Amino acid sequence: MTSDGFNDDFTKRVVVATADMDWQANSSPSVWRKRLDHSGPAEAGRVTSLVRFDANSEFPLHDHPGGEEILVLEGTFSDEHGDCGAGTYLLNAEGFSHALFSKPGCVLFVKLRQYPGDHRAQVIVDTNTEAWNAGRVEGVEVMPLYGEDGHPESMRFVRFAPGAQVADDPHPGGEEVFVVEDEYGRYPKGTWFRSPVGSRHAPFSIEGCLLYVKVGHLTPEALDRERL
Repeated sequence: MTSDGFNDDFTKRVVVATADMDWQANSSPSVWRKRLDHSGPAEAGRVTSLVRFDANSEFPLHDHPGGEEILVLEGTFSDEHGDCGAGTYLLNAEGFSHALFSKPGCVLFVKLRQYPGDHRAQVIVDTNTEAWNAGRVEGVEVMPLYGEDGHPESMRFVRFAPGAQVADDPHPGGEEVFVVEDEYGRYPKGTWFRSPVGSRHAPFSIEGCLLYVKVGHLTPEALDRERL
């Protein structure tokens, strides 16, 4: 199996404006994708992507070595375990299997083969109803999505009120951000970016925004765990 890796140097910062990308064909004729980063075998590697299901799409039963993370951005995503509307967050542990479909169609933010270990908890969060916690500064709120002892990564929603700013935001384990709503500094809705270990910045939002944020997963030790 060949590799078609890209954006796979985790020591470099990368920014992707997903609104400017074309949807690419997938193995199902009614399921489309925009790959944001990829490393390893062409159809079996570590990957972060946007996935779009057309209305009445189906995807056959498959399992998830290395686990799977999904954030439903639009529409309704379904499998034999139930229906997940926009705003649903899922983390499925290693070895999880399902057959997918979407009656109305949907758009998903998906991360595959990044959560090794069959003892992880399965997580389902309805971010529309989950409580927000105060952040480190006024005007910034946080909603935890995943964090578990023995695993380096943690994921959360972060919400900036209009005009909110964080003076210094260090990331000793690296950071990934997807702009779910509105504009984050100079990054509009749909922007995905990844910053390496040791990076830091001073984030702000003039109009307010909603972000998916993942941290702690880009150290050499964390990446080595994914490759085992």
